[in-house]
Amino acid sequence: METVVEVARRALGPVGVFLPFSMASAPSADQQREAARRLEDAGYRAAWTNEAVGGKDALVQLAVLLAATERLVLGTSIANIWARAPQTAHGAAALLAQAFPGRFVLGLGVGYPQQAASVGREFGRPVATMRGYLEQMTAPTQLPAPDVAYPKVIGANGPRMLALGGELADGAMPAMVPPAFTAEARRVLGPDKLLLVGMAFVADADPERARAAARQRVAGRLAMGGTYAATMARLGYAEQEISEVSDRLVDAVVAHGTADAIAAKVAEHLAAGADHVLLLPAASDATAGVAELEELAPALAGV
Repeated sequence: METVVEVARRALGPVGVFLPFSMASAPSADQQREAARRLEDAGYRAAWTNEAVGGKDALVQLAVLLAATERLVLGTSIANIWARAPQTAHGAAALLAQAFPGRFVLGLGVGYPQQAASVGREFGRPVATMRGYLEQMTAPTQLPAPDVAYPKVIGANGPRMLALGGELADGAMPAMVPPAFTAEARRVLGPDKLLLVGMAFVADADPERARAAARQRVAGRLAMGGTYAATMARLGYAEQEISEVSDRLVDAVVAHGTADAIAAKVAEHLAAGADHVLLLPAASDATAGVAELEELAPALAGV
């Protein structure tokens, strides 16, 4: 009998996409359903949704999109742990897994201190906080959750969180990291855990314009704080390279240029040990984002 990891690997395939969204407005349910169907028709096998605290609920959104598609695997990238109690997350995930066998993956993330504060909670130490959440997911409740297994991974850009993903979950989901980190993550997780890598990209045939846009994406990620800069330093990037967002750092982290160049970077992550690479488009107009992903699909089909 296949494990949940084996089932997920087969269902997800090598490439998936982050469902494009706008920071300024929430697309309607009809628009989201149309986007998911278009991505499915384009040949993608998996799509992923995001969540902060407030706005749309990631698991409700997945229920809508799973019902609107036929084969597409849907996952959270990520479901924010401050948005719901751990037992509630488990119950919702188990119900989705029961209703749509083999088509759901739960990705969890610890988020940021301001998100914890927005719901009156203390952020604490990220790894300890995530450990507590994972341990509480299957705590006794008044009403039972469906007795269904589902793949569960955690957002992890550092060695201790990666190790936790291997210990208490089915794997990890780092994002905006170079292939060198992917190789390190595979060594930490071992061969029997899922490694799902979020890869930012900029599709633009003009090399200077593409790299400039890619640099903005790396700079934006560095500005968010957390352990990201420390992770890059640990991988061998000098302090000046990180502060100035060097070409070497940009080229390693963000796929940019033609469709073939983006496909080549996906292949690098897969060769380094990723089971699945999910493409992270820039947050922009959701409709334009879906069209961009449709255009990339043929180049990615052979990866």
